[in-house]
Amino acid sequence: MSDTQLKCTTRHVRLFTARVENNNLVSDTNHLTMDLDPDNEFEWTDEIIEKMNQRFSDLISSKAGQELSDYSLRCIGTELEGTIRKLLQSGELKYNSEGRVMNYSMGLPRTPKLL
Repeated sequence: MSDTQLKCTTRHVRLFTARVENNNLVSDTNHLTMDLDPDNEFEWTDEIIEKMNQRFSDLISSKAGQELSDYSLRCIGTELEGTIRKLLQSGELKYNSEGRVMNYSMGLPRTPKLL
């Protein structure tokens, strides 16, 4: 990984070259941390979070041995956004009706009628 702290911010995913200690981010160029849906736009189940964590791990593994750059970090963020969209479109993930953000950034909610 690069010696400079890197970060990538997409609408629903934030990636940092840092680790979490006592609920604080500590810069660590040898560790990549994901902050998923910081605005709580979606309702996350443990199963869906596990799918996202697995996808994140798979993407990191696919970059093993390559230099981590701003561009490659943005590619990982974009792939994770695509995974969120697929989960939403399949009906596995739902918008959080109690969330402060209700702009349907990934498309209109899926209903049984639309599925």
